[in-house]
Amino acid sequence: MTSSLLSARTLAALSLWAVSAVAQAQQPAVIFDMGGKFDKSFNQAGYQGAEQWKKESGKAYLEFEISNDTQRVQALRRMAERGASPIISIGFAQASALQQVAKDFPKTQFAIIDAQVNLPNVQSVLFKEQEGSYVVGAMAALVSKSGKVGFVGGMDIPLIRKFQCGYEQGAKATNAKIEVFSNMTGTTSTAWNDPTRGGELAKAQFAKGSDVVFAAAGGTGIGVYQAAKDAGKLAIGVDSNQNHVQPGTMLTSMVKRVDVAVYNVLKGWKPGVQVLGLKEGGVDYAADEHNAKLLTPALKTKVDAIKADIISGKVKVADYMADNACKF
Repeated sequence: MTSSLLSARTLAALSLWAVSAVAQAQQPAVIFDMGGKFDKSFNQAGYQGAEQWKKESGKAYLEFEISNDTQRVQALRRMAERGASPIISIGFAQASALQQVAKDFPKTQFAIIDAQVNLPNVQSVLFKEQEGSYVVGAMAALVSKSGKVGFVGGMDIPLIRKFQCGYEQGAKATNAKIEVFSNMTGTTSTAWNDPTRGGELAKAQFAKGSDVVFAAAGGTGIGVYQAAKDAGKLAIGVDSNQNHVQPGTMLTSMVKRVDVAVYNVLKGWKPGVQVLGLKEGGVDYAADEHNAKLLTPALKTKVDAIKADIISGKVKVADYMADNACKF
């Protein structure tokens, strides 16, 4: 009797352990990159998507914030060893680490936002940043009084050149005589989190006559927006809706729906490559109470017409990453 009771208890304990192990195995994880989940930009958009999923599902997720380049492989490996799945890497910089780790854990589901990793257990989500950048470039040209606009990029890589090229094309298609000043913050990952340098670059562009500046630079952009406010100029945010950062200074934000991408992966992981542009709602410009006075009905009508022309295919936007050149 005692033996059979003990056996029943043992079986019950084993069953509970098995359920617990499965639950742990199904817990997803999000790995944020340099700049952290509160960078008011790219990482934070991913965080908002994860939090939305958490709120709706009532489930938790594991998370880690990369603080230096050496942590990426280790973070991914530890999450996989803990049984997390899917494991979402926020940012292209995690691509090589994911390529390495995903091979070692073929049964674990992985995803990467902003890069392509061609493995059967990886979902890659990419964006047509050039389309959203074209739209805000056109908007900058429409409101510019000096006929000069600026761009401040983060790390000098093809992805950020993609933003720059789209912005320049949109500006020049709207005003053939417009001048576009462009600067990159740096060549290492610290370029994403250097607001002081961002402010300096923006001030230099304002000194040359620019009256609107678009920052595609992660946390560095915060310095750009402050400089624009101080100079009485206009700025354009990126990735997240940053209109609230400097209300009245932010003309708009080129939103890249990293939140939607992360949310969708958590809701239903699918291997392969997904590309989100204007048509898919993956990129857009932000309109809210913070830029309502700047984004007049007349301006919005013009910008929406430009957006419609891109969606219909009437306007072709150059993709810098297609051939590592800005040709339009």
